[in-house]
Formats: sequence, C-alpha cells, structure tokens
Amino acid sequence: MSGGEFDLIRNYFRDATAQREDVVLGIGDDCALINVPAGKHLAVSMDTLVSGRHFIAEVDPVSLGHKALAVNLSDLAAMGAEPAWVTLSMTLPDADEVWQQWLASFMQGFSALAACHQVQLIGGDTTRGELTITVQAHGFLDRGEGLRRNAARDGDQIYVSGTLGDAGLALQMQQGRQIKVNDSAYLKHRLDQPTPRLALGRDLLKYATAAIDVSDGLVADLRHICTSSGVSAVVHVEKLPLSDAVSHYLNESGDWALPLAAGDDYELVFTVPLERQAAFEAVITQWDLRCTWIGSIEISEPSSQVKVVLPDGKIIDEVSGYDHFNA
Repeated sequence: MSGGEFDLIRNYFRDATAQREDVVLGIGDDCALINVPAGKHLAVSMDTLVSGRHFIAEVDPVSLGHKALAVNLSDLAAMGAEPAWVTLSMTLPDADEVWQQWLASFMQGFSALAACHQVQLIGGDTTRGELTITVQAHGFLDRGEGLRRNAARDGDQIYVSGTLGDAGLALQMQQGRQIKVNDSAYLKHRLDQPTPRLALGRDLLKYATAAIDVSDGLVADLRHICTSSGVSAVVHVEKLPLSDAVSHYLNESGDWALPLAAGDDYELVFTVPLERQAAFEAVITQWDLRCTWIGSIEISEPSSQVKVVLPDGKIIDEVSGYDHFNA
C-alpha cells in the first residue's frame, strides 16, 4: 500500500504531539500561527540528519525519532530556553507500506520525547529522495536572558554535565571495532537516545556566563566559546567525568581523544564566574545530574586556544572534533 504526501501528513504528523494553547493554527495550512508571550525572546534552532552521515541505514527508527528531536532541544538547552514548538521536514525514499511502518516507529520516538517537554509539532514538509530529517525547534527566553557563546570572561571556571565519550565509544563499536566493555547497552543508549539537558540549561541562567552543547566534541565546542568570547581555555583531562565503560577503555588504550574529541554526547559545557562558583558548587549537590569542574578560562595569545593538560603535565593544543566537511 502506497500513500501520498497528504496521507502521510494526516496519518503520522497532524496528531503526533499534544496541543498547546499558544498554537492558534497548527498542521494543515500554508503556515502555522502561534502566539509568542509578551516579554519573551523567541529562540530558534535547526539541525539536519542525513542517512549514512549522521546515522546508519539500519538504525532503530524509534531511537532515530528521539534523537532527531533531542539534538535540537539540546541547542535550546544550551541557551537556557524553554521549548515550545517544532517543525519537521523529511525526505523519504518511498511512501509504501514498508516506509509507512518505518515512519510510524520514527514518530513513536519523536512523539514520546515531545510529550516529555510539552512540545507541539506545528508543521514541516515531506518529499521523496535520500532519507534526510530536518527539525527546527522554537523556545522562549525572558527578554535580556540567554546563555551565549560570547560571554565567557577571564577567570571563569569551566564545568561539564554528565559524562563524556560514551557516544563516541558506542560509535566505534557500531563501526566494527572490537572493544570489550562492561555495559554496551548503556553506551548504545547514550548514542541513540541522548538526553537534552533542558532543566539544567534553565537553572544555569542564574549562575553561568556562557554555554554550548557538546555535539562535535568537548574541545571543538569549547573552542567555539573561546572564539566568540576572545579568550582561551585550559582543560585538565584527569578531571573529565567518565562512565565506568569509558574509564575502563581509557585504562586499556590511553586514548584521551575519545572524551576530548568524540561528538554526540549532547552534554552542556559552560562557564561560571569566580564570584558565583561557591553558590553554584553548593546547589549542584542537590541536583540529580552530575556537573564537574574541568578547567578555567584565561586570556592568552593566541586567543581561542583550548590547552589540554595531560596526566603527565604535558600540554597539547591541537585536539580537533567532528567537522561535516572534513569527516
């Protein structure tokens, strides 16, 4: 059984998420109409996932639906924004029964995460071609607020949420590397179904100066903060938060590039000024999510450097992350 574009919209997208009161008109017209609350900024972010580049063709579609939304919500989290609406554009190879079953599973993962954060799907587009997924996320910030990349200052302390390198290790295993780990299911979950740190982002509005989500690797993303802020950073690898699986891998391999440069963790790396550090350290003991000090911001030449201090005291400054056009 084949379906047309409007059949797909009606069957899989129109009622995929709960309805929000601020949506005047959702899916089914030329435009969506939404009410933006007074006194708020509208935060907007968009990401595209391409088969063979961002995910393997055999990926579980439920997990892919989750991840397609999660990576966009993670961008909102990095700014401290509250999510509200999303649009979804998909290019599908076909609309036959096989792909309709695939789409139903994809939307199961997408809709479940949307429900967790009161996000409504309000529109998008569906075309035929190589499997590609584009999501645009919209959220709110009080006017004058927002965690920006250009606000880190000399003396700020650098923290990161969660653990690093889990998704990168899972990806290496997915690509066929023979790696012995204690909990491969945990690693796979971290790669396939990342958690957008939305609550953390909103809490950080009280304490942090700058933030970014770790999508292309810790050093690469921290370098974006340094470049935008005109500063440099020092990161101590012995302070990096690691899961048991990654710790075991590092003990065997000594491969510090994994937590430093592997992408897809979708944790937040952020800077806290010295005058707020004591208050921040006090409050994080009450949170369920681990936040770890890993280094500091400084003024040095050339600016935009991220200097990595290894366990033996050696300093390196040539760690790179994922780049779409050089990968």
